[in-house]
Amino acid sequence: MFAAGDVANAWYPFLGRHLRLEHWSAALNQGPVAAANMLGRAIAYDRVPYFYSDQYDLGMEYSGFVEAGKYDQIVFRGEVAGGKYIAFWLGQGRVLAGMNVNVWGVTDAIADLVRSGDQIDVTRLRDPEVALQDLLDGAHRV
Repeated sequence: MFAAGDVANAWYPFLGRHLRLEHWSAALNQGPVAAANMLGRAIAYDRVPYFYSDQYDLGMEYSGFVEAGKYDQIVFRGEVAGGKYIAFWLGQGRVLAGMNVNVWGVTDAIADLVRSGDQIDVTRLRDPEVALQDLLDGAHRV
């Protein structure tokens, strides 16, 4: 049996759980994986959960997944009062999810931070002068 899309309770190997991501990105990204598996190719759906929303003058993209109360720190990077920032939810020093608000071109880097599972230097994570990709190079991890 196969299912894909915003109503599918899809298995996320990276998370070790099923998750129903009620956003069109689930249909866009899960469909080709389901089709490949229907054709006999054993392909895992390994994307980091993602959705976006535009609310008036705020554009937001969220990558990762964290349940309420399953994180121990939120780190802000950028100008929260100015409406241009990234919020990161951390658990034991690891980025579980990130949401960029009116900051563009960082979705892949946030997903990479989430996927890495590495402890991150929070001081550098907060600093908008440090490229997010630089946090993954191994030299600046905790």
